[in-house]
Amino acid sequence: MPPTADHNGRPDHDRARQDTRHRARSDRSTCPDTAPTGTRPPRAGRRGAPPGRSRLRRALRREAPTVVPLLLDEHDFAAMTRYRSFPFDDYGQYLHHLDGLLRGLHAQGTHVAVTHFDPDAYDSYCRSTRRPPDTPHTRTRYAAEATTTGPTVHYARQPLAELRTALAREADRRAVWQRATDLLMDAGPCPDCGQELAHCAFDDASDTLLGLLDAVGPGTHHIVCSLPTDDGPPLPAALHAHTSPDGEPHVAETDALVLCTVMAAATVTGRTAGLVIRTLDPDGDTVRGWELRDGTPDPLTEAAVFDAYCTDPTTGAPIPPEPGVRYAPGIPLP
Repeated sequence: MPPTADHNGRPDHDRARQDTRHRARSDRSTCPDTAPTGTRPPRAGRRGAPPGRSRLRRALRREAPTVVPLLLDEHDFAAMTRYRSFPFDDYGQYLHHLDGLLRGLHAQGTHVAVTHFDPDAYDSYCRSTRRPPDTPHTRTRYAAEATTTGPTVHYARQPLAELRTALAREADRRAVWQRATDLLMDAGPCPDCGQELAHCAFDDASDTLLGLLDAVGPGTHHIVCSLPTDDGPPLPAALHAHTSPDGEPHVAETDALVLCTVMAAATVTGRTAGLVIRTLDPDGDTVRGWELRDGTPDPLTEAAVFDAYCTDPTTGAPIPPEPGVRYAPGIPLP
């Protein structure tokens, strides 16, 4: 169409531009499937990522475990406040924010392993690796490596006080196992067979434990063994066991490992260890005791069991007997 003219005969450019815009709108309305010139096609995802990539990464993130270090008590916490990069100065505030972090990670479906952050072990780590101690990066590296050898507890929304108690118990158990293992490693060869005395003593301890469980019979039992040492507090180990009516014992393998290691350490060191089994019963528990001499359990008398169970091991002061508990002599093993 030729351009129109105004009343003076000049081309009416404004009218021509209006006609052009009108035709463009008409073309868009009649061809809805045609993309306008100069526009970008819709992107597949964020920054051009293929659809579903964010969802897949979130799924992988849920399957990636997270390690969270925990300062168990005020003493541990005070040791860390000397570092300027440590952001807390109040233990209660630290626990409050730690609890929030754990709950947030759990809500995301993340597997969380809580490990003990030991300030003394951290100092040794920094000296041996020559890493600067006053940096978050070094603390993170230490926490990650501590999970391979140190105590850990799985977080499952348990109260923080319960979590701290479980972690402290696990830390104590590992410390006892490590000290007992060190005693075994210094034992040398067995005089009877020439093999490592540590292996022979551990096998004998396992047989002794099974023999004692068989002697006390079916039921639920709590077993405690304590070994005195020359250079520190006694080495205590505890085990919960259940023996079914057919005589099959059921024990937690980790606790059984620590208990048998302490019993074996008593054999290789020649020290006398004490062992007590408490059989649980709704009508009243029964307590029996033995002394381990050279790996052999010698039964205690009823009076000796009473004295051992009703005496404070640290102060020697008497402890009142528990009501409803029967103190019985140990059972000789065949």
